[in-house]
Order: sequence, then C-alpha cells, then structure tokens
Amino acid sequence: MSIYFHDIPKIAYQGPNATSDFAYRHYDPDRMVMGRRLEDHLRFAVAWWHGFAWPGGDPFGGQTFERPWFGDTMDHARLKADAAFELFGILGQPFFCFHDADIRPEGADFAENTARLDEITDYIGTKMEATGTRLLWGTANLFSHRRYMAGAATNPDPDVFAFAAATVKSCIDATKKLGGANYVLWGGREGYETLLNTDLKRERQQAGRFLQMVVEYARKIGFDGTILIEPKPQEPTKHQYDYDVATVYGFLKDFGLEGEVKVNIEQGHAILAGHSFEHEIALAAALGVFGSIDMNRNDYQSGWDTDQFPNNVPEVALAYLEILKAGGFTTGGTNFDAKLRRQSLDPEDLVLAHVGAMDVCARGLMAAAAILEDGAFETARVARYAGWQSSNLLEQDLESITARVLADGINPQPRSGRQERLENLLNRFV
Repeated sequence: MSIYFHDIPKIAYQGPNATSDFAYRHYDPDRMVMGRRLEDHLRFAVAWWHGFAWPGGDPFGGQTFERPWFGDTMDHARLKADAAFELFGILGQPFFCFHDADIRPEGADFAENTARLDEITDYIGTKMEATGTRLLWGTANLFSHRRYMAGAATNPDPDVFAFAAATVKSCIDATKKLGGANYVLWGGREGYETLLNTDLKRERQQAGRFLQMVVEYARKIGFDGTILIEPKPQEPTKHQYDYDVATVYGFLKDFGLEGEVKVNIEQGHAILAGHSFEHEIALAAALGVFGSIDMNRNDYQSGWDTDQFPNNVPEVALAYLEILKAGGFTTGGTNFDAKLRRQSLDPEDLVLAHVGAMDVCARGLMAAAAILEDGAFETARVARYAGWQSSNLLEQDLESITARVLADGINPQPRSGRQERLENLLNRFV
C-alpha cells in the first residue's frame, strides 16, 4: 500500500531514448565502468532532512509543503519513515543519511530525545533489514534548536557543550546500531557573528577537544566507520571555523586528528568558500582526507546556499574525475543534500528531482571514466612536469641552486599551459 507516492512506478533504466519521465536515461546501476558497477561507483544516498523534514520555507516565507507526516509525535515519525523507504524503493537508492532531529520529534529533555531516537531507529532498522537499504552516514543536528544559537562545541555556556556532546554520543550509538558507514559532524553554528563578544582561541580549543572526544568514543565502542567533517565557510554565521578543506586540515593537524578524520565535501559549500567543487575534492585527496560528498548546486545569481539538485554535467564530471583519480569512494558516497524548490509541491516532484540528478551524476562519472581511460589529459600533465622527473632541486639549498644557475647559464623561457586546448578536449567527453 502506498504511503504517499501513489501510482508512481519503480524507476528503471530505459536508455537515452526513453519516452517516460519516470525512467533513468543514463543511470544503469549494473553497467560496468572501469571494472566496477555504476551503482558501486556512485553510492547514491537520499538526504532525510531535505526530502522529508524540510517544510518548503525560505528567509522570506514559511511552509509551502503539506506532508502527512509533518507533526511532533512518534506516529508522525514512523509515517515519515514509511514514506522515506517508499521513495528509496521507487528510486532503487542503496543509501540514506539523517540527522537525529529529522527522524524523531524533539522531546522535553535529553532523556526523551534519546528514548525517541532509540525507538525510531529500531523501526528504521526493521525496514533496512527488509529492503536492503543501508545507512551512508548519520549525524546530530546541533544548529536548529535555540539552545545552539551561539554554537554547540564552541558555545560560551559549558552546559550547551555538555548537551551537544551527549547528543553526539547518542547519534554515534544510533549510527553504529544501523550499520552506518560514516559519521558526519557539521558545525552549522560553530563560528561567530562578531568578535566583540567572541574568544576565538577558547572556542577553537573547545571545538578541537570536542572532536577528540568524538573520535575517542567512536573507537571505544568499536564503530569502524569513517568520522567526517563537512566544511562550510559562512551562512548562518559570519565566519565558520570549518571554512574549507584547507582550514579543516589545519585544524585536524593542530589537534592530532589528521589520521582519524576525513572530510565530507558539499558542492554548494565549496562555491561559498570561493572554490570549485573539484578543487576541494582534489585538495582533500592530496592531503589524504577525502571521504565523501554532498551533491547539489547553488544558484550563481543568488549568492547563497540554495541546495538545488545538480543539473550541470560538465561540473559534475570534473568532480568525479578527481574522485576517480583518488581511487573512488571507500566508505563515502554521493549524498543528495538537495531540496525541491518551494513551488514544487507534488510527490512526483521529489521523485523526478532525484531521477534527474542521478542521471546527471551517471553521465558525469562515465565522462570522467572515459577521460581517464583516454589518457590524453594525464599525458599532457606528465609532460608539463617532465623536467622534475630527473631533478634533485628540492634536495638542495639556495646557495647551491644559485651556483648552478650561474654555471649553467640557466635562462628559462615560458611554455604554454595550453588551457584552451585542454578545455576543447574536455568538451569532447561531456
């Protein structure tokens, strides 16, 4: 019996010439790409918060969505779970992700929150067992409730820090119980609005110790998934302590956690930080901290985090190119941290948003694989740095290098980077 998505068929791959909207044109989960099934490359996940908890509001208007599971009882929470697994089945999604506040209603205190989380995760667990759908990652919502208006780990009130720490413990427990492959920390309000009332050094130390506690506890209970931090530069706070991949890596190094924690990179957050998505992925891979991605896009005219479903194949291809070069996902995957537009009211809209996004990602990954298999870009890259293959410059000092420049009469001439030629080559694949 359908809970919400009435008369919507299970989506199947029908190829590029499909005539129905309710079909995959490019996402064939069983297609082999570079020796691996496409489903196993992409590891798609539905975000519980945007798909089932978001009411359709924005800074200038309130709720536009009417969902039968909107409410603050456990019956509503179970109905929401029923609808979620109905969508997973229609899409053939292998994974989902959640915050605690997405799947259980807020209780009167921490004890009631935890009891409700235990109850709903038991219910979700039975559905996972029946369907085979898995948990990509869980996390705690430490930003929506008014108690977190000044942050969670970075809050000036130690009681808020304690409440947040206890909440994370309960969410790690829930993630482990459901067999989650990762646990994510996103410091939605771990930043500041003004330095007039902020002790930067203290707040940073609090955040570092908080993360150390998370890692210590996860390892103590035998959680063998990956701990991830999701960088974000701003919005809602003026400055976030987890600004971008480079900032997070410096933070991890400072607190001795670079071998324990990786990053979950969101496309929209990368853009807000002034980077490209592929830059953040490539840097994380180079630093050894790449873990997972949140796939979405921003509206480049709006200038804020609009969390739209991806629709730009060339952008997506460049992101997956860096992921494939890094060896692909291990515990991570492609989570659609994307929401409908507030005017998209129908059940079909939620289904088709995911269908289109999955096709875009499939096209992007297949293009990235074709680029790697062709080898032209890598050949050009190797040729550009060829002089370093026989050079020992990095083992010398400034004096010896200067002597060599004088003795050999070194007078280098610039060489073309051939960017336009490479961009033309890229367009043949996308």
